[in-house]
Amino acid sequence: MPRISSFYGIEISMYFLDHEPPHFHAESGEHSAKVEIATGEIYVGTLPRRDARLVRKWAQVHRRELEENWDRARGRDALASIDPLP
Repeated sequence: MPRISSFYGIEISMYFLDHEPPHFHAESGEHSAKVEIATGEIYVGTLPRRDARLVRKWAQVHRRELEENWDRARGRDALASIDPLP
């Protein structure tokens, strides 16, 4: 699963040819979650409250880039790295 970003101990990845809805995977320690791109909300799994807030903020800032990467992943094209939170 290609990593597309990393910040504050949180790893963000996407699978190639993954299922709908458009989403990304966030991992922090032993926690993992699937996060919907359109809303930034976790729909499977859990993250600590602080990490969930950071992931939601990051997803809002980078929504367009996430959507572009989703399209790339569906076509098995190389994914672009996305800047972390400052």
